[in-house]
Amino acid sequence: MSRIGRLPIEIPAGVTVSVDGRAVAVKGPKGELTLDVASPIEVAVEDNQVVVTRPDDERESRSLHGLTRTLINNNIIGVTQGYTKGLEVVGTGYRVQQKGSSVEFALGFSHPVLIDPPAGITLTVEGTNKLTVSGIDKQAVGEAAANIRKIRKPEPYKGKGVRYAGEVVRRKAGKAGK
Repeated sequence: MSRIGRLPIEIPAGVTVSVDGRAVAVKGPKGELTLDVASPIEVAVEDNQVVVTRPDDERESRSLHGLTRTLINNNIIGVTQGYTKGLEVVGTGYRVQQKGSSVEFALGFSHPVLIDPPAGITLTVEGTNKLTVSGIDKQAVGEAAANIRKIRKPEPYKGKGVRYAGEVVRRKAGKAGK
């Protein structure tokens, strides 16, 4: 049995979880998220807990069991606390600044790069080199942060580029000088 999948999910105060066929809707103080559950998995709400069960021990059912439980738990955490991902801009002349709800990057290109946040995502700038991506959907926050990092990944020689907060960039030695 899946050790993660069989754990019931406690529903905190102020959060409502409703199951309508294959759709699980989670509503909380920060917003509302829905999840479509894959076919063999069953979801039920029993006395202030969400219980995820599987009908058999087929390989697909086992793999979807823990995944479904984790996705529902992520939605509950998202509508109560939300998710944030920090980014740092490292490099001489590299900077980031807020332009309304959008963010403008100067990353050594011949032009500034303007990023509009996707729906449900908030971009906030702290100083000239720190950016925070926040929202209630964990997957959307991670994808938005990855797309911003993709503009200029940290390079291994000087470490310049956009990196996650706390990310360790493995450095390479440059050319051996005489």
